[in-house]
Amino acid sequence: MLRSFWVRAWAAFCASLVVIGQARADEPKARGTGKLQATKFEPLPLGSIKPTGWLKDQLRIQADGLGGHLDEFWPDIKESAWFGGEAEGWERVPYWLDGLVPLAYLLDDPKLEAKVKKAVDYILAHQQADGWLGPIGDLQKHRPYDVWPLFPLLKALAQYQEATGDPRVIPAMLKCCRKIDEVISKEPMYSWARFRAADLAETLYWLHKRTGEPWLVDLARKAFAQAYDWRAHFEDFRFTGKTQGKFDLDSHGVNTAMGLKFGGERYRVSDDPKDRDAISRMLEQLDKCHGQATGMFTCDEHLAGRSPSQGTELCTVVEAMYSLELLAAITGDARLGDRLEKIAFNALPATFKKDMTAHQYDQQCNQVICSAKGEHVYVDNGPNSNLYGLEPNFGCCTANFHQGWPKLASSLWMKTDDGGLAVVAYAPCVVETKLQGKPVKLEVETAYPFRDKVTIRVTVPEAMTFPLHLRFPGWAGSFELNAHGLKFEMPGVENFSGSEMGIHTHGVKLEARYVPLKAKWSGTQNIDLTLSMKPQLYHGFHDAVAIERGPLVFALPIESEWRKVKDNAQFADWEVYPKSPWNYALQLDREHPERSIGFEERPPGAGVFSTPGAPMIARVKGRRVPSWKLERGAAAPPPSSPVATSEPIEDLTLIPYGCTDLRITEFPLTP
Repeated sequence: MLRSFWVRAWAAFCASLVVIGQARADEPKARGTGKLQATKFEPLPLGSIKPTGWLKDQLRIQADGLGGHLDEFWPDIKESAWFGGEAEGWERVPYWLDGLVPLAYLLDDPKLEAKVKKAVDYILAHQQADGWLGPIGDLQKHRPYDVWPLFPLLKALAQYQEATGDPRVIPAMLKCCRKIDEVISKEPMYSWARFRAADLAETLYWLHKRTGEPWLVDLARKAFAQAYDWRAHFEDFRFTGKTQGKFDLDSHGVNTAMGLKFGGERYRVSDDPKDRDAISRMLEQLDKCHGQATGMFTCDEHLAGRSPSQGTELCTVVEAMYSLELLAAITGDARLGDRLEKIAFNALPATFKKDMTAHQYDQQCNQVICSAKGEHVYVDNGPNSNLYGLEPNFGCCTANFHQGWPKLASSLWMKTDDGGLAVVAYAPCVVETKLQGKPVKLEVETAYPFRDKVTIRVTVPEAMTFPLHLRFPGWAGSFELNAHGLKFEMPGVENFSGSEMGIHTHGVKLEARYVPLKAKWSGTQNIDLTLSMKPQLYHGFHDAVAIERGPLVFALPIESEWRKVKDNAQFADWEVYPKSPWNYALQLDREHPERSIGFEERPPGAGVFSTPGAPMIARVKGRRVPSWKLERGAAAPPPSSPVATSEPIEDLTLIPYGCTDLRITEFPLTP
C-alpha cells in the first residue's frame, strides 16, 4: 500500500512539472503581486488519508446507495447537458462530481473511478474554444456564462488532479479561470455566484500554489470585491428570528453555510485579522438566533429560528462542514474541529435512510413524523421536505450530499507550519505522507466518537523528530495520554503532572486547543489518548435541554412505520410515521447531569449510525406530557420548563442522534 502510494505520488509530481510548463507557455504574461497569506495548516492531497473502520463503512454504504448510482438512472446526471443530453446543465453535475471524485478514490473503487474518469474526460474534451467548461446555458433557461456552476466543478477537477496527476487538468482549469475573469470583468457576479465567491477563491489559491501565476490572486481579489460581504452581514446581523416576508439570498441557509468561510478565505488576500477571525462571530450569532443541538442552524429554506421542529437542509450541513474544514486549515483554531465533529457525527448521518438509498431535504431535531399531508411548519419549503427519497422538495441535495463523508475523511489530518501533523477531527484512518522528505505513516485506530479512546500508531523509516498536534476538545474536562515509554514534550500544557507513561489533568477544564506532542520517533510507536466524556446539557428553545456526551448528541428514538409513497427508477420515496410515544419531559439534575444519566456501551452493529447498530445508549427517566402534541405537521415547540404532569415516571433509552429516524432531541424538564 505504501509503495503504491509513492509510485502514484511520484507520477503526479512528474506530471505536474509538465503541466506547469505547459500552463506557463500557454498563458499571457502574468500580472500582479500574487501574494497570499499562508495557512496555519496544509491539507493533504486526496488519497493521502484513507478511511478505515466505521468511517470506511459509511463511505461504502454511500457508494452502494444513492452516491454510487445516480448516474445510472437520475436524468439530471444521466441525461445532463454536461454530457450532451437535454436535462439540467447547470449545477447538478458539478455538485455530483465534487463528492463522487473523493468517494471513488478514497475507496479505491475501480467502478466509481471509471465513472469519474468518463465524466471528466467528456468535460475536458468538450471545453469551449474560449476556455469555458460545460454547456453555455441549457434548455431549463439557465443564463449563458453563469459562473456559479464552475465553482464546484473546479473543486472537483482539483481533487481529480490530486488523485490522478492527470496533466490535462491544470491547463484546462487555467483557461477556464481566464474566461471567468473575462466574464466577471464585463458583468459583475450576480445571484448565487455573488454569495458563493469564496468557493472560487479556494480553487484559485489551489491553482496558484501549483503554477505560481500571480493573476490568479488578482482574480480572487476581483471576485471578493464583487461578492456579498458575509463578514459585514454578521457584524450587523438582521436575521434574529424566523425569516418572514420577502425571502432573499442573504437569508438562504445554504448560502449562509458557504458564507462561513468568506472571511477566512478573504484573509488570504486582505491580511486583515478581522477577516481571519470572522467565523467566531458568525457561529455565535447563528447559535444565538437559529442554533440547534447538532451544531447546525435551522433553514427551511431560509433561516428559521431556534425551534427544534424547524428544518435544516442537507446541502447546508455538507457545505457547513466544508467551510469548517477549510477554516481549520486557514486558522488552526481547534474550536472549529469541535464544531465539525458535532455536525459530522450528528446532523450528517441523521438525514439519510440508514442504507443511504434515500435522503431528506430537511431534518428536524424534534422529528416525530415525516409526512407530506396537511400544513407544515417550514418557512418556505414544500410539504415533502422531510420525506426520505430521491429528490424530496428539490434535487440540489441529491447531487450535493456526496461531499459530506468523503471530504471529512480527506480533512482528518493536515500538515503544520512547524513540520508536523495536526489532527482536525478524530476518526479511524491511515495517513501516508512525507515529512522532512521521508515517508511517514499514521494509523488511527478508534471507535470514537462512540468510545473515548484513540490509538495513533506512527511508523517512520528512520529516527525522526517532529510534532503531532493533538486536538483537545473544549468539552473534554480532562485527558490521559499513554505514550508507552516514548520520550516527548508538550509545550504550553499547564496544571498537569506527567511521566513517560501518561499525563493527567487535575480537574482543570480545558479550552479547545492544539497541543504539540514533540517526540523522536523511530520504527513503529503507539500513543493512546483517552478523552473524558462527561455528560453535558445543551440549552435550547423554551429552556429545553439536549443531552451531550463528547461530540455526540443523544435523542429518544421513536418506533417507526415506513410507508412507501413512490417507486423511482432505482430506490424509493418514503413517509415515516410514529408508532410509540414521543412527548416526554425528562427528570434530570441540571447542575450535575451525570447523576441522572447512565451510559452503556454496546457492541457496534453492521451500521454504527442506525438504531439497532448504536454502539452507545443513555438511560434516563421521564414522564409523558399529554398536552404536548403535533402542530402544523410537526411536534409543537417544547413546553417551557419545568412542566407539571401527573403521568408516571418511565425508564427511557436514548441513542446517538445520528442513529435515529424519528426522534425527540430537545426535551422539557419535569420536577
